[in-house]
Amino acid sequence: MAQFFKPQKKSTQPQRIEFTVDSLDHHCVGIGRHQGKAIFIEGALPGEQVKARILDDKKQYAHAALQQVVTPAANRIAPFCNHYRECGGCNAQHLGEADQQAAKEAGLVSLFERLGQIKAPVLEPVLTGESRAYRRVCRLAIKFDKNGRCTRVGFRRRQSNDLVEIEGCPVLAEPLSALIAPLRECLNRLKSQRELGHAELIQAEQGIMMLLRHTGRPNEADRALLVAFAKSQGIDLYLQAADERIEPLHQVFQPSYSLDGLSLAFAPGDFIQVNGPINQSMVAQALAWLGASKDDKVLDLFCGIGNFTLPLARQAREVVGVEGDLAMVARAEENARRNGIDNARFYKADLSGDIVGMSWAREGFDLVLLDPARPGALEVMGHVVKLSPKRVVYVSCNPVTLARDSQVLVKGGYRLVRLGMLDMFPHTGHLESMALFERG
Repeated sequence: MAQFFKPQKKSTQPQRIEFTVDSLDHHCVGIGRHQGKAIFIEGALPGEQVKARILDDKKQYAHAALQQVVTPAANRIAPFCNHYRECGGCNAQHLGEADQQAAKEAGLVSLFERLGQIKAPVLEPVLTGESRAYRRVCRLAIKFDKNGRCTRVGFRRRQSNDLVEIEGCPVLAEPLSALIAPLRECLNRLKSQRELGHAELIQAEQGIMMLLRHTGRPNEADRALLVAFAKSQGIDLYLQAADERIEPLHQVFQPSYSLDGLSLAFAPGDFIQVNGPINQSMVAQALAWLGASKDDKVLDLFCGIGNFTLPLARQAREVVGVEGDLAMVARAEENARRNGIDNARFYKADLSGDIVGMSWAREGFDLVLLDPARPGALEVMGHVVKLSPKRVVYVSCNPVTLARDSQVLVKGGYRLVRLGMLDMFPHTGHLESMALFERG
């Protein structure tokens, strides 16, 4: 009888290791080495001896989950949020704000020099503000619990898609945080609980606006419950269907925010910066660095609803804003009208595609500002160089793509003359930064 070799099954038991953390990356994630391999671990600080469980093991590196801090660092502090150890919203509350900023600054410089091959200048002072109750925008996860037969509301668990149910959040604007408990109570009364997706809460100047994702068709009873909830809480409420269509269920006001003496209106689903005071400081710094005069024509790429465009229009001869979302282009045009600005034009364009044939792309510009999303602006950087503006200000929410895209400017004859960090997202691993390039 023939015998066949059967290899033993690999153990599915997670690997547990102990090592020393050496440094932090720009996300405030600890980095150490174990058996020659780099280990990334959230919640650990340089100098700490830790025990951890491997989550994702690659050839050159691995991600691990912290299980025990054997030897705590002297600068470790107690988190101020009761949900911190589980919730994935914040990842740096165990570190003081100055240390968070220092880690992010060091990571920013390292990315420019290592990834971008660009010598970073001495960094500008960090733009800072309040570190609690600062978020005016959030997305709450909603999940129907089959076992408990109830709807849970909260944020995603750290390193998981599971939900952590919360009663409040100390980094949210207080009116948003206070809405979580009554929202949960309302949603648990709906017949269509299983068809809920998520809820976006936005603090506008006029009040709170909520966008509720609903993948089904709520019946009249559920609609009445939601309208009654909105009225009782004094909020505007919109439903977003599975096909992304947005329906106003209870609308009283046109949401807007103030910026440099301007009023910028927005709609459910529009992007606005989560931190209002830092947005004010960011726009002021960008305008100062760009230094537009009444002789200058400025190009604002990824302009959104006009967050930079409209303040720039008051300094420059003319500003052209370009945005990929047609609805936001229309909002930017309306914002120009409502603020009496007649020297700003707006165009819709996919800035990840070929823009050479577009009318605005054939115009000349003295200055360029760009504020792309996390993927960056690599596809348009070559065209920026061809425009040959005197100065370029690049605002970024992803230092990796900023460092990458900066290479194109430097190779095109530009110098990096100013670089700084904005503490837009305290207690998280997110990093907002700004760079100024000058020609020649």
